[in-house]
Amino acid sequence: MTTMPMVRALNAGLKQAMADDAKVLLMGEDVGALGGVFRVTEGLQAEFGDQRVLDTPLAESGIVGAAIGLALRGYRPVCEIQFDGFVYPAFDQITSQLAKITNRHQGRLSMPIVIRIPYGGHIGAVEHHQESPETLFAHTAGLRVVSPSTPNDAYWMIQQSIASNDPVVFFEPKGRYWPKGEVDLARPALDLHASRVVRTGTDATLIGYGPMVSVLLAAAEVAAEEGRSLEVVDVRSLSPIDWQPIVASVEKTGRAIVAHEASGFLGLGAEIAATVTERAFYSLEAPVLRVTGFDIPFPPARLEKLHLPDADRVLDAVDRAFAY
Repeated sequence: MTTMPMVRALNAGLKQAMADDAKVLLMGEDVGALGGVFRVTEGLQAEFGDQRVLDTPLAESGIVGAAIGLALRGYRPVCEIQFDGFVYPAFDQITSQLAKITNRHQGRLSMPIVIRIPYGGHIGAVEHHQESPETLFAHTAGLRVVSPSTPNDAYWMIQQSIASNDPVVFFEPKGRYWPKGEVDLARPALDLHASRVVRTGTDATLIGYGPMVSVLLAAAEVAAEEGRSLEVVDVRSLSPIDWQPIVASVEKTGRAIVAHEASGFLGLGAEIAATVTERAFYSLEAPVLRVTGFDIPFPPARLEKLHLPDADRVLDAVDRAFAY
């Protein structure tokens, strides 16, 4: 075991994947000599050379399009989208081409491509730099979509994603890049698409992923001081979703609150709420409630704390669940 922040865990995971397989390439804007705007790829070009860590033009569609061609030639490209809001120029390539090629060719062609996207708030930036577009990709058949919440998950999930023969959209919670956590360098704790209970409780279940998991754990700590026991489930994989731990937790507690930074309308929380209601209906003591960002474009930096769900908003939802 070692301790490191998520940004260093991602760097170490990428380094290990590149050492294990010479077909793994890194591509993106400023990923080479600079090491990326968040320094996730720092030092990798110096170690593996500029033929494996490629600085690209400012053209997200071109990055993904070139990666598709490389994958068809047997490479395993890892594309960095510099910020969440910059992915939209590549949206057509990802959803119309990357997600469809394997199915179009009845499985004879694979697309082992990872699209890394730093996402979410908490860095005091402007619009297009703090967005949460995960639902757009989770809704697209043919893509796997994951989001780690801890350095340990980041280290292993990036390697598991690179090893996948299907395209993976890898959402990195940039607000969690620098808090440190333990990393087990010996073995992964979970499969890429497994959800898990990260805190046990008996009174209600809090469900989230990526940047929201730390918020839910903070809410559970406050609730414990007030005599209420909350269980926290980290979804980890947004498509496909591992439902068993989620449903089992709600069947135990009888109440569920789903939280994410993205807008509430048609968000992942709606899908989770609907499926939990279908599968655990007779265990529910209250409707499944959602705590989300508001249905607006991401606000200016000084207003982000009002927009992003925090522990108080989560605990307010818990109170509402117990009021039924």
